[in-house]
Amino acid sequence: MGAKRFSPTRRLGKTDISNVPTGKPIVYRLLNKGGDNIYTGTAKRQRSQERLQEHMPGGPDPIPGASSFQVKQMESIKKTQQEEKRIIEKEKPKHNKT
Repeated sequence: MGAKRFSPTRRLGKTDISNVPTGKPIVYRLLNKGGDNIYTGTAKRQRSQERLQEHMPGGPDPIPGASSFQVKQMESIKKTQQEEKRIIEKEKPKHNKT
């Protein structure tokens, strides 16, 4: 694992989502108002903004209680999936199935 870290926390809204880079796959955390990770997911290159919007209220895959997010760009979808698995095992987010 590299030294790459998650981005600063941003509000789960269209304006902040529109600033998420799309050039590489991402792993992301959805956080509740207390800052707890309640869902971790991945998005392929060019799908990061769309995937985050799907989790907003009214979207096709809403995550109840999500109010902010963090993202980390990865070099490949394989590394993204490995990082997602590691985070889920460590943090056990409420809305991830284990």
